[in-house]
Amino acid sequence: MSGPRSVALAPGQTADPPPSAGSAASAASAASAVSAAGAVGRAGHGAAAAGLAGGAAGRQPWGPARRVLRSTALRRLISPVAVLVIWQFVSSAGIISADKLPPPTQVWSTAVSLVTSSSPAYGSLQGNLVASLERVAIGFACGALVAIALAVAAGLSRLGENAVDPLMQMLRTLPLFGLIPVFIVWFGIGQLPKFLLIAIGAGIPLYLNTFSGIRNVDAKLGELGQVLHLRRRELIGQIVLPGALPQVLVGLRQSLAVAWLALVVAEQFNTSAGLGFMISQGTQFNRNDVIFVALLIYCVLGLLTDSLVRLAERRALSWRRSFAAQ
Repeated sequence: MSGPRSVALAPGQTADPPPSAGSAASAASAASAVSAAGAVGRAGHGAAAAGLAGGAAGRQPWGPARRVLRSTALRRLISPVAVLVIWQFVSSAGIISADKLPPPTQVWSTAVSLVTSSSPAYGSLQGNLVASLERVAIGFACGALVAIALAVAAGLSRLGENAVDPLMQMLRTLPLFGLIPVFIVWFGIGQLPKFLLIAIGAGIPLYLNTFSGIRNVDAKLGELGQVLHLRRRELIGQIVLPGALPQVLVGLRQSLAVAWLALVVAEQFNTSAGLGFMISQGTQFNRNDVIFVALLIYCVLGLLTDSLVRLAERRALSWRRSFAAQ
C-alpha cells in the first residue's frame, strides 16, 4: 500500500482544506439514509409485487369466468333479456291480453314465418329489412356529411355561426311529420323525400354536438398550433377535430337513434317494403304480432349501431379514463 499521494497545484491555486469530522459524519449519515430509503422502496415494491402476484394467483381459477362476466356485450344483454322474461310472464299469466300484448313466443313464431315465406300483405322480413337499411344508410350518410361540414364552418368562425346556426336551430324545431306533405309536393312520392327526412333527422343532433365540441376545444391548443406554424387545414385536422371527437361521438349515437325514428316516419307513406311498411300493414289488419316483430327489429338495430359507436369510442378515446365503477 502506498502512502498519501500529493496533488500538484497550478500556480495561484490553493488547496481545499480537509473535510472536518462533522461534515464527514453528515455525509456518511446522508448516504446511509439514502441507502435505507432505497432499501425500503425496494422492499415496498417487492411486497407490492408479491401481493399482486398472490392476488393474481388466487384469482386464476376464476379468470375465464370473470372474463366472460366482464364482457361488455354480455353485460349489456342482461336488462333486455330480463325485459323479455317479464314480458313472457305477464302475457302467459293473462295480466295483459295476448291481443294487446302478444307474448315473445308468438312474436318469434311470426318472425320465423315472415322469414321463411313471403306474405302478400307484409312481404318477407328480410326484404323489408334490406329496404329499411338501404334508406337509413343513404339518408344518414348524406345528413352526417352535411352536418359535420356545417358544424365545422359554424364552429371555426363567427361569420359561419351567424350564417348557419340560426337556420339549423330553426330546422331542428320542425316536426318530421309536418315536413311530409311539403316534401311530397316538392319531390313527389318516390325515395328522395324519405332520404331527406332521415338526413334531416340524423343531421341535427350531429351538427349540435359537433358545433359544441369545436367551441369547447381549449383555446391554448390553437395558440400552440400557431406557435408550431400549422396551416389552417393542419390546425383543423390535428387539433380541432381530435379535441372535439368525444362530443362528436355523442352526437353520432344520438343521430343514429333519430335516424331509426325518422325511418318510421318516412316509411309511413307510399312504401311497398320496409319495417315501417310492416307496421302500417299490421295496423290495418290488426296484427299486433307483426307490429311487435318490426318494433323489436328496430330495437335490435338500434342496439347494434349504438354498440358499434361505443366500440369506436373506446378505441378512439382509449386515453380517457372513466369514473364509472367497474
